[in-house]
Amino acid sequence: MSEQNIQILETLLILVLYTVVFFVIKNIVNNTLKKAQLQRARRKLIIKAIHLFLSIALVVLLAGIWGLEQKEIAVFASTIMTVLGIAFFAQWSLLSNVTSSLILFFNHPLKMGDTIKILDKEYPIEGEIAELTYFFVYIKTKNGEIITVPNSLIFQKSVSIIEAQEEKVIE
Repeated sequence: MSEQNIQILETLLILVLYTVVFFVIKNIVNNTLKKAQLQRARRKLIIKAIHLFLSIALVVLLAGIWGLEQKEIAVFASTIMTVLGIAFFAQWSLLSNVTSSLILFFNHPLKMGDTIKILDKEYPIEGEIAELTYFFVYIKTKNGEIITVPNSLIFQKSVSIIEAQEEKVIE
């Protein structure tokens, strides 16, 4: 068997293993989070994050199989870490909104359906959280307006939860 045939076989094996591992982890995480009674939207976000990390691992493994040297793989990994580091400190970038959404998701009591007030002297915003995404929080005011607020702004400002929506498990 030639070296290229071995690489193709290893690639196919890694892709099959990746698929199996992803679906096993997805089912385990989904079942665990259902027992913890998290909303479906939050479960989906966690599964997307797991998919991202598994995909990065897949790219690194495939790069190793196809002959990239450890130095080149290390450059790739350090580039990803640099981008994440910049995202934590760059307040107005799109990356800061994505990282803020992850921090808000895991460490903030906000959830869809809550009525909140963003405590800002110049532009106070009050309304119900209609949707939480990677970049924005959509707030529906009493007047029926939908206001998009960047996640990084929610992360930086004080937020008052006026009325918390009871969390329900949605199958």
